[in-house]
Amino acid sequence: MAKRDYYEVLGVARTASEGEIKKAYRKLAMKYHPDRNPDNKEAEDNFKEASEAYEVLSDSQKRATYDQFGHAGLEGHAGGGHGGFGGGFGDAFGDIFSEMFGGGFGGRRGPQPGNDLQYELEISLEEAVAGTTVDIRIPTKDICDACDGTGAEPGSEVQTCPTCHGAGQVRMQQGFFAVNRSCPTCHGQGKIIKTPCRKCRGEGFTHSNKTLSVKIPAGVDNGDRIRLQGEGEAGEPGAPRGDLYVRIRVKRHAIFERDGNNLYCELPLSFPTAALGGSVEVPTLGGKASLKVPAGTQSGQRFKLAGKGVKSVRSSFVGDLIVQVNIETPVKLTARQKELLEELEASLKGKHYKQHSPKEHSFFDSVKSFFTGEDEADKDAKKDKNDPWND
Repeated sequence: MAKRDYYEVLGVARTASEGEIKKAYRKLAMKYHPDRNPDNKEAEDNFKEASEAYEVLSDSQKRATYDQFGHAGLEGHAGGGHGGFGGGFGDAFGDIFSEMFGGGFGGRRGPQPGNDLQYELEISLEEAVAGTTVDIRIPTKDICDACDGTGAEPGSEVQTCPTCHGAGQVRMQQGFFAVNRSCPTCHGQGKIIKTPCRKCRGEGFTHSNKTLSVKIPAGVDNGDRIRLQGEGEAGEPGAPRGDLYVRIRVKRHAIFERDGNNLYCELPLSFPTAALGGSVEVPTLGGKASLKVPAGTQSGQRFKLAGKGVKSVRSSFVGDLIVQVNIETPVKLTARQKELLEELEASLKGKHYKQHSPKEHSFFDSVKSFFTGEDEADKDAKKDKNDPWND
């Protein structure tokens, strides 16, 4: 029977990447593996076909030959089936057997390093910008000093596991494949402890807390992590400790918001100052600064104070402080204040009110044009020819 196209077997395009080919094969292997389909000849054939296709397409040289010459080009090559586990083929099988059987190929692993730990540290914006040193208290896992990590009571013996003979894994037959899995007697430890250590209860580790001093560099931001090498959990005897990662969270600030190296704040501005202009004091993280507000400033207008932002933790660049002014409407007016505002409004609504309120004038002209279809801008242009305000 003629062999099917390998790309068709795996269900991928001829331009598929190595990752796409591996993913497709793993899916088929999990589906058709004989141990999941006992006494199913069709599933076994499909599994063999997919394995053969993957062994070729996962090898760059074999794939190039196959793309050029087809199946005929592979005659005489080692493989073409599933007799070996070299390269990516073995990697894929390792993944599959880990999922299916809880183990892989090879003997017991060496001493395992300790686990990494992560600590969430919340600091203020001022501390993040200026830098600080913070003491943190974390749980720690250390090798038991009573049994030196063996888990056995001092003076007692640690026996080699009679099932796996210290390997920690046993070889098991799964269909027509032989795989290694964790030893059921010693649970992968390779040893049997008859008299557990009283201090660590046979675990080989003790648990406590420790205090560390963490230096926070100036300019850190939300999500930044500081690595403290060797401050994680202890590993198995003979293996290094894990690391501790301190993850920074910056508290919300009452005045400032940070975006990268820039700071932003909103500044309430009185109506007279916005209309007449003047100098106002603006808060910065380093103290107060003076901001010159030009006459006729509008609500929402932004001003930049260069170099008043944040110095980057990764460079010497310093950001800016962006100040957005919001015009504050007066409230709880006295009768006299209301009278003065009415007089001001009347004077502004005179013949030349558009000089004082150009946006309002433009808006209502647009509204009128929308409903009438007349072009008010052309009318005003004609009227303004003799307008002395336009000189």
